[in-house]
Amino acid sequence: MKVLLLGGYGQLGTAIRRRWTEVEIVAPERDELDLERDASVQSAFERYRPELVVNCASFHDVDRCEREPQRAFEANAYAVWALARRCAKADVPFVTFSTDYVFDGETARPYNEGDAERPLSAYGASKLAGEVLALRAGARAYVVRTCGLYGHAQRRDKPSFIDRVVARAAAGEPVTIAPSIVASPTFTGHLADAVLKLTATARYGLYHAVNEGPVSWLDFAAEAMRQSDVAATPVAGAFERRVGAAERPVYSALENANLAKLGIRLPGWREGIRDYLGGAAPVG
Repeated sequence: MKVLLLGGYGQLGTAIRRRWTEVEIVAPERDELDLERDASVQSAFERYRPELVVNCASFHDVDRCEREPQRAFEANAYAVWALARRCAKADVPFVTFSTDYVFDGETARPYNEGDAERPLSAYGASKLAGEVLALRAGARAYVVRTCGLYGHAQRRDKPSFIDRVVARAAAGEPVTIAPSIVASPTFTGHLADAVLKLTATARYGLYHAVNEGPVSWLDFAAEAMRQSDVAATPVAGAFERRVGAAERPVYSALENANLAKLGIRLPGWREGIRDYLGGAAPVG
């Protein structure tokens, strides 16, 4: 099977290229394949003739999206819709990824796929619009919501959350995190494995895919330090709902309800940290 992968050099794209070893993956550079340029997408379809299209590309700077909402919707909604329509025309299955930020965080249990969405930010609203458009474009589409991704990007603009807190603790600097923020941090390697299994089912639709078990970012950081053999613990700090331009949900953990119906499960969040720390960063 030939897979056309957009955003193939970020954290999730890198994990897919490393772990989907039984398929042929084509991951063009952005100057060759730009999701926001229809002519570029058309040219890639004609050149590569994919049998599956996986979109890991997005405009995911949450605060910039708040300042540039038109750009956010162009990249995260309209471009995804155009790509899904092209997949429908070519009768090619389509995978695209969304976010826990489609929810408002006003809950005390993990969100499942049937819960009502209420995004608080332009980023969340643009991703939700992309979900709806992808599912209504007539494509055989998998829309996969995930949360708090971390992994080994081939081209890393900034270190992961784990790398940042472990480095600060190892340097003797305080690590302060609000204990009330709860999510489902997810290792990209585990997500890539689950999505590959999902694409083999031909059961299209909306799915949550996260490392199992809700956890506060404070407890997640403490476990990352413990597994890294750093003799330090994070300190509980005050919660600020609006750190930058965008408002963020307090509780955005997800439940993999629809994946569970297919017999697909992801490991727990502690195993995510373990496997992230045990894996070498890719070189190609």
